[in-house]
Amino acid sequence: MLKYLFSRLLTFVPTFIGVCIISFAFIRVLPGDPIIVMAGERGMSEERYNELYQQFGFDRPLVVQFWDYFTGVLQGDLGQSYVTKRPVWDEFFALFPATLELSFCAIIIAVALGLPAGVIAAVNRGKFFDRALMSSALIGYSMPIFWWALLLIIIFSGNLGWTPVSGRIDLLYFFDAKTGFMLIDSLLSGQEGAFKSAVRHLILPSIVLATIPLAVIARQTRSAMLEVLGEDYIRTAKAKGLAPPRVNGVHALRNAMIPVVTVIGLSVGMLLAGAILTETIFSWPGIGKWMVDSIYRRDYPVVQGGLLLVALLVMVVNLIVDLLYGLINPKIRKR
Repeated sequence: MLKYLFSRLLTFVPTFIGVCIISFAFIRVLPGDPIIVMAGERGMSEERYNELYQQFGFDRPLVVQFWDYFTGVLQGDLGQSYVTKRPVWDEFFALFPATLELSFCAIIIAVALGLPAGVIAAVNRGKFFDRALMSSALIGYSMPIFWWALLLIIIFSGNLGWTPVSGRIDLLYFFDAKTGFMLIDSLLSGQEGAFKSAVRHLILPSIVLATIPLAVIARQTRSAMLEVLGEDYIRTAKAKGLAPPRVNGVHALRNAMIPVVTVIGLSVGMLLAGAILTETIFSWPGIGKWMVDSIYRRDYPVVQGGLLLVALLVMVVNLIVDLLYGLINPKIRKR
């Protein structure tokens, strides 16, 4: 198992270097000058502009700028925001719990609904449930996130008034954020109605963010289940008179889980990418909205550090998925 883990860790090095290069180059290919953006409508004198240009190191060659950035990353220094003057680390970890809470709820919804939908569709191949579920999955996968989010806001927030439009909790509630997770903090606050308000604010963003992963998990589960249901050992289990729930839920589903686990792991990357749009639409104060605002402001350290940290999170999730392969199928650890 250790050899298997070490071989997976080796792939981190080139991936890490590639992400550093991409994160450095991405913001610099966008039009716009961060100094002019910071000046805003007030503007600034040419002398002040040149002073800031040298202060931020923009007068040096790009190779030198990248090397300073890369060596800083290796030392754990992602720099400071041009706008807030706060370290990127501090801003990221202050906002990350909001994104993690939203993504966790979304993946729970996606797995809780996607797995049963895929199993039911596979068991009822070619029947009504199969066609209805897979058609719904295709529609969910095809819908643009921003359109789906606005549609739900119009229906449930605008017309019915069941859910809030934006934010994480009503402005009526004030308490210290001990953990950064609003569901937990609202419970710890002891204020009546705080937890209910946090849940109501979380419903629509979670549904919107879960839609595409749910569709992907359902379709992949169906495909993997159909392949497994045709194996000889499944026919043998049925011939022995085992109950269908045991055949489908234990023997078939477990052996179909490897590609499904892969999709669930990759869905984490989808959630972080989808969180950018979802958080922007719902004014959810997480790293997605933080990144969008930083791109508008041409805040180089924040964009570079944010992209790098998100990429590292996805890499860690993929590593965990690889380790789960070894637990599900021990033969993989010997490869």
